[in-house]
Amino acid sequence: MRTDHTAPETASQTDADIFRIGQTMTRMRVMMGRRMIGRIAIARAAPGLDLSQLDILEVVVRIRREGGEATVGAIAEAMRIDPSRGSRLVAELVSQGILKRDASQEDGRRSLIAPTEAGEALLTEIRAVKHAIVTQATHGWSSEERLAFSLLFERFLDGFEEIFLHAERLEDVVLPPEPRPLPPEEGRDR
Repeated sequence: MRTDHTAPETASQTDADIFRIGQTMTRMRVMMGRRMIGRIAIARAAPGLDLSQLDILEVVVRIRREGGEATVGAIAEAMRIDPSRGSRLVAELVSQGILKRDASQEDGRRSLIAPTEAGEALLTEIRAVKHAIVTQATHGWSSEERLAFSLLFERFLDGFEEIFLHAERLEDVVLPPEPRPLPPEEGRDR
């Protein structure tokens, strides 16, 4: 017979915590859907640039930072878009002087995509806008709280990306059997 009376409370608390994370993700999605950071950065540094082009620029930098080759195919794969659409977006950014094409050192037939000085300036502006917004949003937090949040948030997003990394379609995403629904009154008040 089981005498550990804390396990059900722990499971219930875990469900409440997961529920709260899900609710917070919804709020964040709504805010991020408005693309305020990108819009502010574009207005300041690159009027006329499209938000999807900004996404391309950020993906190029991330691929390169992680040691990969930023080819049109790699960019399209990272953004989960059709390669022909990725190619068009890259071509637009090249023509606007935001990105440039360089020949691959390993295979001269392949083009590697990299930011230009103008692209780097735009990224600097985006980082400044993000920094200002995150600083304002975490005003009043201790340095320990900011550190803990930054590490946990990055870890959460790493796990979140991993779920979808190899899925070609939404139907390919593997989830645990039937998630347990949490009644709305649980998880709100703590």
